[in-house]
Amino acid sequence: MRLHVAEHPLVAHKLTALRDRHTDSPTFRRLADELVTLLAYEATRDVRTAPVEVSTPVALARGVKLAAPKPLVVPILRAGLGMLDGMVRLVPTAEVGFLGMIRDEATLLATTYATRLPEDLTGRQVYVLDPMLATGGTLAAAVRFLVDRGAAQVTAICLLAAPEGVARLEEETAPLQVPVSVVTAGLDERLNELGYIVPGLGDAGDRLYGVTG
Repeated sequence: MRLHVAEHPLVAHKLTALRDRHTDSPTFRRLADELVTLLAYEATRDVRTAPVEVSTPVALARGVKLAAPKPLVVPILRAGLGMLDGMVRLVPTAEVGFLGMIRDEATLLATTYATRLPEDLTGRQVYVLDPMLATGGTLAAAVRFLVDRGAAQVTAICLLAAPEGVARLEEETAPLQVPVSVVTAGLDERLNELGYIVPGLGDAGDRLYGVTG
């Protein structure tokens, strides 16, 4: 598994503002949207392309276009929805699927409660949107689900990650023999006893949608 922590002043600036407990939900959503677009730039460095020739006002020029099959973007409900606009802004021709997963706060295990995806993902490059790679259980389950449907490559875009989650994801996806990558704005210190990232930024879903109690 490949882990890429984006190191850029703008990434660090926006992440710092997201961490601030005084950042309100509208501002949080805007910053998350902007940050995801920056992370998507890094995550799509190996997106498949095909050669193409176009006519400029002066002459023919050789270039590239996104190759078929189109990339598939999969936000994990519900918090991943807050990352979708930032991703498709950079890759507007990508197709979008949805995967609903929830973590049991007692067992920390993830279960699937909703899917809206093609049955056959053979050969597809899939980009999973999940704000927090905390325990790693939800993301590992999502990757297995996608690979079972034939995904050829899975890249997760996360605002933050914890070392424990990275280690678990690497361990659980190693037997899949499919390239798995994580692109994140920051690798934090640890998880606390409740499974939250420290220092983190709190519950990303609650902060995106204004539910704080």
